[in-house]
Amino acid sequence: MPRFFKEGKGAYLWDADDKRYIDYVGSWGPAILGHADPDVIHAVKTAAEHGLSFGAPTEAEIEMADLLCGLLPGMDQVRLVSSGTEATMSAIRLARGFTGRDKFIKFEGCYHGHADALLVKAGSGLLTFGNPSSAGVPAAVAADTLVLGYNDVEQLEQTFSKLGTQIAAVILEPVAGNMNLIRPTEAFLSALRRLCTEYGAVLIFDEVMTGFRVGPTCAQGLFGIQPDLTTLGKVVGGGMPLAAFGGRADIMSNIAPLGPVYQAGTLSGNPIAVAAGLVTLKKVTAPGFFTALTAHTQALVEGLTTVAQAAGVSFTAQSVGGMFGLYFADKCPNSYAEVMACDKAAFNRFFHAMLAEGVYLAPSAFEAGFVSAAHTEEDIRQTVKAAERVFSRWQ
Repeated sequence: MPRFFKEGKGAYLWDADDKRYIDYVGSWGPAILGHADPDVIHAVKTAAEHGLSFGAPTEAEIEMADLLCGLLPGMDQVRLVSSGTEATMSAIRLARGFTGRDKFIKFEGCYHGHADALLVKAGSGLLTFGNPSSAGVPAAVAADTLVLGYNDVEQLEQTFSKLGTQIAAVILEPVAGNMNLIRPTEAFLSALRRLCTEYGAVLIFDEVMTGFRVGPTCAQGLFGIQPDLTTLGKVVGGGMPLAAFGGRADIMSNIAPLGPVYQAGTLSGNPIAVAAGLVTLKKVTAPGFFTALTAHTQALVEGLTTVAQAAGVSFTAQSVGGMFGLYFADKCPNSYAEVMACDKAAFNRFFHAMLAEGVYLAPSAFEAGFVSAAHTEEDIRQTVKAAERVFSRWQ
């Protein structure tokens, strides 16, 4: 039976029965400041007093664009949209329009929203429910979607060698979070950048999840790899529906009205969402923010691993910035196949036991978890103690 929540405050959620939970889902990532951050709520209320939507540009949109372009070195221009799906769908269309090519590469287990061409061996809920694709997607639409193995450099090299001049783009979660958390290898990221440059393909980092969640310059800054286009969402809206795509000026100039690639949205750059996003971005990019967030997240995964190993449970965990992954396996997975080899039944057992203990984790073995700035050392300690109690009853 799913939990129905009625209130969130800081690191906690309350369900319809007034039970409180320490929340590690955070609205699937956006709640990096915690729920109902006072500064964000104030900004939303103030903006709402002046109108909910204008269907025309606002000064706040320009401020948001300047902020994003200033934070990400490869982002010369940016377009605001309302959802991560819109951002990735638009980025793929733009890459195709810019290159004049049709094919693009995605990676098995990575989720880039619910646009038809992207729902091929996707992650997230599609893995949870056992469906690698979706009904209603015509075979012709998916025919130009090439699906490769995450972190498989050899397969990537072979594909570009065979089809490189037909490939418009490669879209990547630079830290996979929709088949649980998978870190990219340095060799994988370097090969992606080199091959896209060599063959004239557009490298798209889908940072809807990782954007301003793993560091102040996103995953691309953390790993030192500059993509051609970036998609952003979740954190950039501060919990409101806001996303963005942007990158090199020569590519972005192909977007209408300057170029032939069409994109529009009535609620794109909504003033209420932009107000929430601006406050959130200014707070998370303040000095020391990610140092503290990363330390708390590391403390959580290290604590959980310690109590699991003490109880003799096959369990590992890892984190990047404010994201973490939990695996019922002997080592942290490096690929989709290794994720699928983890003990999903054990995860389900752990999830329900922790829920009874008042800890709300992502209800799937194929989703990353999230720590917020509102989580305290005591919250982390209580979570680890709850896991210790669960593991003590594991046999």
